[in-house]
Amino acid sequence: MISAQQPPFPNKIQKVMDGQTEEEETCEEQCDSENCTCSSKHASSSAELGSDSPVTLKILQNWVPRISPYFDKEHYTYVGHQIVIQESIEHFGAVVWPGALALSQYLESNQEQFNLKDKKVLEIGAGTGLVSIVACILGAYVTATDLPEVLENLSYNISRNTQNMNMHKPEVRKLVWGEGLDEDFPVSTYHYDFILATDVVYHHAALDQLLATMVYFCKPGTVLLWANKFRFTTDYEFLEKLGNIFNTTILAEFPESNVKLLKATVREN
Repeated sequence: MISAQQPPFPNKIQKVMDGQTEEEETCEEQCDSENCTCSSKHASSSAELGSDSPVTLKILQNWVPRISPYFDKEHYTYVGHQIVIQESIEHFGAVVWPGALALSQYLESNQEQFNLKDKKVLEIGAGTGLVSIVACILGAYVTATDLPEVLENLSYNISRNTQNMNMHKPEVRKLVWGEGLDEDFPVSTYHYDFILATDVVYHHAALDQLLATMVYFCKPGTVLLWANKFRFTTDYEFLEKLGNIFNTTILAEFPESNVKLLKATVREN
């Protein structure tokens, strides 16, 4: 049930960073208005999921321009702390995407609603680590996870931005969606208060494994916060599948970035 509540990059990456994907570009050139299945045609259907409109927000410019010899370092400010993020053009997971900015901003602005202090937080698909770093600053016990090839940059960013702060020491671990969950994260040992995910849904082949991973970690009492830029038909199909399994609420929308922020919890029998 879904309700609504109150620098250069390679060409492919650059198009997505600019808000245009290959599917959207093809759509502009080839699709007619009746048969097009791109994400823009699904905006009205997502609005029909609840009777009330979610909060409409704009991603603030928390990015801080700096004169630096390194094009791959970005400076942000959240919760009164300057955060320096090193990006990599080698992997999609090593770039700061709009969903990470949206969720970081929302966590900062809604600390009473989502109090992370001394809570156990797992981020899946942590990427550059920005959201995990913000969660650490807000006082959480954070485990940041991603694919093996992303972990070096993820670990660097988290260590650099948390090592001299009075906070719980974050952990960085490998997590391949749907693989080895029972062995690496046995339910008898690992229980998380919050699962965080940003821009983990896009045009890739592991969406079923991602959903299975969310189901595995979301137990009674766990809150899943997922922010995503909606680009493809498959993004909305994933949203529908999520709503068929969890109690799902659209907390906020960021129309200028096509980002939706959702909360999901396990259904009570």
